[in-house]
Amino acid sequence: MSATHLQPPTGNCQYFVETGHYVCDEFLGFYETRGGLEIFGYPLTEAFDDPTRGLRVQYFQRARMEWHPYNPEPYKVQLGLLVDELGYRYPPARQEQIPAFNSPIHHYFPETGHVVSYAFLHFFREKGGLDIFGYPRSEFMYEDGYIVQYFQRARMEWHPEILSGPQMRLTNLGEIYIERFGIPGDYAEPRPPPERGGPYPTPLEPTVTKLYISASVRYVITGRQGVQTVFVYVTDQRQQPVQGVSVSMVVHYQSGDQRYEFKPTNASGFTRRSFDILPSPPGHKVVIDVTMTYGDLTATTQTFFLPWW
Repeated sequence: MSATHLQPPTGNCQYFVETGHYVCDEFLGFYETRGGLEIFGYPLTEAFDDPTRGLRVQYFQRARMEWHPYNPEPYKVQLGLLVDELGYRYPPARQEQIPAFNSPIHHYFPETGHVVSYAFLHFFREKGGLDIFGYPRSEFMYEDGYIVQYFQRARMEWHPEILSGPQMRLTNLGEIYIERFGIPGDYAEPRPPPERGGPYPTPLEPTVTKLYISASVRYVITGRQGVQTVFVYVTDQRQQPVQGVSVSMVVHYQSGDQRYEFKPTNASGFTRRSFDILPSPPGHKVVIDVTMTYGDLTATTQTFFLPWW
């Protein structure tokens, strides 16, 4: 691998210290105006000429950008159909699932035979529609513990347990694609940051300015004795996991409160704490207040369980 090949690129670029890659020129303009981190995530490669497609492309955590120089504006930058390429396709909606007419809460797409509804439709319309997501490739469905829906260019996940941040998230399809098919050459290798005084600003280490916390219990309905576990996940304003967050919880029983400390969150932003359930009246909801602290930042959320037998 030549040192010259790994030199910073020229042009209007931004360097992402989180992954060690640059986004430049037309791809950077598209990134900044069409959703940024929320939609695309961080870059996983440099831009490169893909011989299998005859296009200049760049992979991000959740997407692949493609440069189509002969398209009219504003369609020169397109997003790859990763869901189609990964083979995620599902039967069309049944006749009884198709709404009689489109509305603010339901929209039928005859092009692929699927319906988009509720929070998925709101996110679809608010965040770019067909240009960003493409047509739906499934109905909403339950997978991996969440309600999800596939589109040609994205997989949406609804996270109702997140009380203090966006509940709709996008799957990291770019990562899945690279893991399955790989990347030619060394374009996924991290690049050195720009030198101070270079053509674009020297990047700063990312600063956590806001925290989002979600908490859930292993058993929503339990016996009046036994062991319960609370799971906590913490992300920052970029929807990236935060390590080293201090987490505590207060479990509110009729007989009094119990306080517990968690281990700090790991590199994936997760921590958990198990505890013995104290005797409680059947059918009485036990509320759990979860608090986390990271430097000067704090956030809180709630979860609960129901002792029954």
